[in-house]
Amino acid sequence: MSVAKEFEAANANYAASFTKGDLQLPPQRKVAVVACMDARLDTARALGLEEGDAHVIRNAGGRVTDALRSIVISQQLLGTREIVIVHHTDCGMLTFTDDVIRTKIRDEIQQNADHIAFLPFSDLRKSVLDDVQLVKENPLVLDVPVTGYIYEVESGKIVKVE
Repeated sequence: MSVAKEFEAANANYAASFTKGDLQLPPQRKVAVVACMDARLDTARALGLEEGDAHVIRNAGGRVTDALRSIVISQQLLGTREIVIVHHTDCGMLTFTDDVIRTKIRDEIQQNADHIAFLPFSDLRKSVLDDVQLVKENPLVLDVPVTGYIYEVESGKIVKVE
């Protein structure tokens, strides 16, 4: 069975007892979380979030550059007034460079990806600090509290980066 078929079956069970159809559109805790897409990070469980609490924006590495459009929409149209950034240990973004992935794409599928910044990093702590700074300095982002964390995939803990 394909994974999509498994999802359909799981969703039928979920929908059968679904009771949260009346949640409001704006996130109740007025926070946007930018986190890595890594499957080992369950953002809601790690941060104690329920449906309707927060906007969770996920991408490879949890990079803010990739999430700016969503952050602006979250703030301007849906009222979020805090931003949390979550990167994590053992991140795949620590394992390559733009040149490595561009060469792989060129070699394996004969396409040119030189126009894409894949946003890898070599220093986990610095990546969080850089993203916090990017948010704070971006003129399109409101002046709101911004906090950066490293999620430890080994322990499930978040560690504040200052």
